[in-house]
Amino acid sequence: MKSFLVSLSLALAVPAFAQTNVPEIPFEAPVDYFKYPAEMNLGELSAVATNSKGHVFILSRSNNTGNVFGGAATQLFEFDDKGNFVREIGKGVYGFAFGHGVRVDRDDNIWVVDKGTNMVMKFNPTGRVTMVFGRREEATDDHHYPDRSKGTTPVDGMFNQPTDVAWDSKGNIFISDGYVNSRVAKYDNTGAWVKTWGKRGFGPGEFNIPHNIAVDYQDRVYVADRANGRIQVFDADGTFVREIVLDVPAPPGSKPMLGYQQPPPANAPPGTILTYRPGAPAAICIPPGRSDVMFVGDLYPARIYKITLDGKVLGAFGKAGKMPGQISGIHGLACPSENVVYTAEFINWRSQKFILHPEKMQAR
Repeated sequence: MKSFLVSLSLALAVPAFAQTNVPEIPFEAPVDYFKYPAEMNLGELSAVATNSKGHVFILSRSNNTGNVFGGAATQLFEFDDKGNFVREIGKGVYGFAFGHGVRVDRDDNIWVVDKGTNMVMKFNPTGRVTMVFGRREEATDDHHYPDRSKGTTPVDGMFNQPTDVAWDSKGNIFISDGYVNSRVAKYDNTGAWVKTWGKRGFGPGEFNIPHNIAVDYQDRVYVADRANGRIQVFDADGTFVREIVLDVPAPPGSKPMLGYQQPPPANAPPGTILTYRPGAPAAICIPPGRSDVMFVGDLYPARIYKITLDGKVLGAFGKAGKMPGQISGIHGLACPSENVVYTAEFINWRSQKFILHPEKMQAR
């Protein structure tokens, strides 16, 4: 599969960087940074985001009360800029069931993408729902979308296990839709449907689990095409620009935290699921402002990469484990600056704050 991706990139004049020796970025990770009531526990963390005040929003699957059509596991928690618990947002909201993504826009509105209800919800800074996208299935036996293994026909304005949301400089809304529909949906800044692009596949503009989405200051759209092991880049109208393939071997002795997290063989044929190939993007984030870097987290070997927006790896940090400062099950990232990164870890049931010290990196 590696040779196929490289050949594809060359054919499209797209850079795919093969880097076998990248520097480690020194960091500190404050232990027990987040403080919350003793009786409160987090569950699987699927996403994390920050606002302009430095507050952190954690999306947790920690309130499991039944199946998706009769209960909800999604909880959204806010912490201040010192890691102190502030509040729970959206308790009992109809669109909450199995949360997947949370992002905060430039006006500090909080957006939640719920994979379980096929909905995207916009909360204003006070925590009130002000806009909704998609529709939760009614609690009956007859559902609009069948099981994803049977395939579906995407419908405009509806989602099937959506994953993430982002915005361009004009306020247009981009939703990665997602585990089943394998596309990107675009709305304008009023919430009106504009268009969609993508389908299931492994060619340019095709996806296999578009898992995260981000937009840079030049309005280029980056889609973490996780199971295809790459990031695809588009303009704001959905025109394919390039792909980014991170080709950094796992350190010797790397071990997965779960038995199924094994990388595919190097000679895997086109179409192989690449979710656990080193560098396959489980989560991405771009710092605010005119930043020219991106952070990418993978599931194996559980690293976070700092890369340029054209895909060159500047450094990496992290390794699999359960101890403080170790990572397991990266599902979401937030990066309020180029030297601060928060994780959402679904295996370790926690978020960690990583403070990077690139000034201590050794030249190579």
